[in-house]
Formats: sequence, structure tokens, C-alpha cells
Amino acid sequence: MRENTKKILRSDLTFDIVVNVIGAVIVLIVLVPLIFVLAASFSDPDLVIRGEVLLWPKGFTTEAYTMVFENEDIWRGFVNSCFYTAAGTAISVVLTVLAAYPLSRKNFMGRNIFMMMILFTMYFNGGMIPTYLLVKNLGMYNTVWALLIPAALSTYNLIVAKTFFENSIPGELYEAGTLDGCNNMQMLLRIVLPLSKAILAVLVLYYAVGIWNAYFDALIYIRDSDMHPLQIVLRNILLLGQTEQMGTNDAGMAEKVKMAEAVKYSAIVVSSIPMLLIYPFVQKYFVKGVMIGAVKG
Repeated sequence: MRENTKKILRSDLTFDIVVNVIGAVIVLIVLVPLIFVLAASFSDPDLVIRGEVLLWPKGFTTEAYTMVFENEDIWRGFVNSCFYTAAGTAISVVLTVLAAYPLSRKNFMGRNIFMMMILFTMYFNGGMIPTYLLVKNLGMYNTVWALLIPAALSTYNLIVAKTFFENSIPGELYEAGTLDGCNNMQMLLRIVLPLSKAILAVLVLYYAVGIWNAYFDALIYIRDSDMHPLQIVLRNILLLGQTEQMGTNDAGMAEKVKMAEAVKYSAIVVSSIPMLLIYPFVQKYFVKGVMIGAVKG
């Protein structure tokens, strides 16, 4: 008996060690690039270009941040991204809840057929060119709606929300609401949503991060530079540095390359701040919402 207990303890200890080692390696893989970007943003651009900066700033300077905060394009892109993220997240969460709630009700006729149709779009879509033509024909090209409507609903997030509603909202509550004279919208607003803070926080975080980091839709659908999100501005800065490095080697060009290198890392840090500020407020709901929404039972 004792020998079996010792074997179990040893196997558990071995498992814990392996998991911790793998976890530590993953943390390093994720953390090292972030630390490098932060260190490079406070370092002398010449040292960064020569590859002398790794995980600690060298030639400490805040000149890059001064240039970022004085750059009108970056500020305009930052404001645009904040608007797209706030509006897009609100639209996406509302649409996801309105779709997931009826699909989670067992008395909804045809819900399996609708679910199969939705799942089909998760694996197959019309492609980039048909989508572009559709957006243009609907009059959304070069408007904010091109960034808010076409990708407003995520099939994965819909499945997670639907599973959460099915597993976390007791059927007795629906019966009690029906006896009290509630219709479906009243039950959604007064019963389901107050009990779904966890999954709502998860949806907000997923959609907000996805919209904030997105740039491809803006690259295709937005022609006016005043409407570009911050990610397009950062992309232009990165491309500017790369193209100018392939140009002539005169002093003026070298100075432009150095400035682009300095702004690049500091702009990345500044663009990451909003998501870092949002996460602590939804962290306590995040794990609970993901587990309940993704695991049945």
C-alpha cells in the first residue's frame, strides 16, 4: 500500500515538474520579445540597430516616446483604434448574445439546422475578393462600417456563449420567468445577462483584443489615411524603416532610419497599453467564463 502511494506521489511530482518546465519555457518564449521591445524603446537607436540591446536598455533615452507623442498620425490612429475597438466590441457582443441565447434554448425549433449553417461558415467562406466586392457594393467601402460589420460575429465566440447559456442557466429559471409573464427578451435582459457576467467579460476581451490588433481589413477597405487605425500607422512606420534601409547611405537617410527604428518600438509599447489596462478588470471572470463556456458538464 505504501509502495503504491509512493509511486503515485512520485508520478505526480514528475508530472508537476514536467508541466512547470514546459510552462516556464512558454513564458520565456512569450516574455523575452516583450522585454526586448520595452528595452529597445528606451535605448539609443544606434545601439539597437547594431544589435547591442537585448533585455536591458543601453544608452537610456526617452526621445523615442517624445517623437511618438508629438506624431499627429500616431495620435490620430490611436483615437481611431479606440473608437473602432469600443464600437466594434459593443456591436459584436450584442450580436453574439442575441444569436447565442435562442440557439441555447431547447424549445427553439430548427436550432440544430441554424447551428450547422453557422458552423459551416467557420470552415468555409467566400474569400477575400467576393467579400471585397460585397463590401463595396453595399456602400461600406472607405467607411467605418467596413471595419465594424463584416467581421462583427465570431463563430467561435458564439459557440462559447451558447455553451455557457446551456450549462449555466438552469431551466427552472426559464420556467419561473414564463410563469411570471416574462417574454424571451425580458428573460434575456432580467435573468440571463445578470447571471452571465463571466462570459460577457470573456467576449469583451476576445473581441476587443481582436479588433485592436486587426489591420488587414483597414488595409483593404480604408483609403482615407485620416481613418486609418493605429495598426496601419505602425505598419507604415515599419515599412518606412525597411524601405529606407534599402536606399542610399547618405547622412540624411541614415538619420531617417534611426528615427524610424526609435519610433517603432516605442509605438508598439504605447499601442499595447489599452489592452493591458482592460485585462485586470476582466481577469477574475476570464478563466471561469472560458471553462464553463468551453467544457460541457
